[in-house]
Amino acid sequence: MPSPSKLLASAFAVLLLAGCAERASGFSAGRLDVVTAFYPLQFLAERIGGAEVTVVNLTKPGAEPHDVELTPRQVGRVADAGLAIYLTGFQPAVDQAVEQEAPDRALDVGTVVPMLHAEEEHAHDPGGEEEHAEGGLDPHVWLDPQRYATIADAVGARLARVDPAHAAAYTSRAQAVHAELAALDADFSARLTTCRRREVVTSHEAFHYLADRYGLTEVGITGISPEAEPSPRRLAHVAEEARATGTTTIFFETLVSPKVAETIAREVGARTAVLDPLEGVSEPGEDYFSVMRANLTALTTALGCSS
Repeated sequence: MPSPSKLLASAFAVLLLAGCAERASGFSAGRLDVVTAFYPLQFLAERIGGAEVTVVNLTKPGAEPHDVELTPRQVGRVADAGLAIYLTGFQPAVDQAVEQEAPDRALDVGTVVPMLHAEEEHAHDPGGEEEHAEGGLDPHVWLDPQRYATIADAVGARLARVDPAHAAAYTSRAQAVHAELAALDADFSARLTTCRRREVVTSHEAFHYLADRYGLTEVGITGISPEAEPSPRRLAHVAEEARATGTTTIFFETLVSPKVAETIAREVGARTAVLDPLEGVSEPGEDYFSVMRANLTALTTALGCSS
């Protein structure tokens, strides 16, 4: 008969193997493990996944997500996840981790909606006009509620496929999120229809999708990267456009210094206000919908909208 110590060792080995098997399957403590690249994807995973999932966000709260670096532990989270939700081209470190650790357990949300190209500033031509060329794809797709609703549908469908035992719950919650986003889209459309101005001056070009959806024109002080330093020529150009269009508000965002926006505002006699690109949330109790509605209020005030 085996000794008590051998029986204990055998039992421990069985438990250890069972735990490893559960982690390898992408589930722990009976829940599907989901890793998300940044806040808007975390929000969808939590709202649609509900109590059936455990969600880990690879971008820490308050951090700027564009250039996030992953720790070995975070890479391990990607390897153990049942589903990784990300946007290729936005965060190179996340792209690399997914490609190496979870290529067959990932949802790239950029594949489920049409993406817009970013514009990159070029030098002035000899005639004095500022030239622009198409850059890479603009990642800020979640700022268009219609596209974001399509992404919500895709997240719900993928969760249902990975965890069919809870498919009905995922599908129901995805439909509820889609309906809430449709209502948000309707509010934006109604309130931004009758505005005295259509130009939105922002600290960096994060609002291309929002502007495209609601017939606005974004004038970015910098391009896609919020950490880029604008050239003196670019500052002069933005100030000139702000004066010409009667801009009353220069927008900055919560995760980046407002100094450049404040400089433009002083030069043209405008005020500053927050327009949040929702790359993360910084205040307790905030979520995607509360921030987007605050953005809508800020826009209607700045643009002189009557509705």
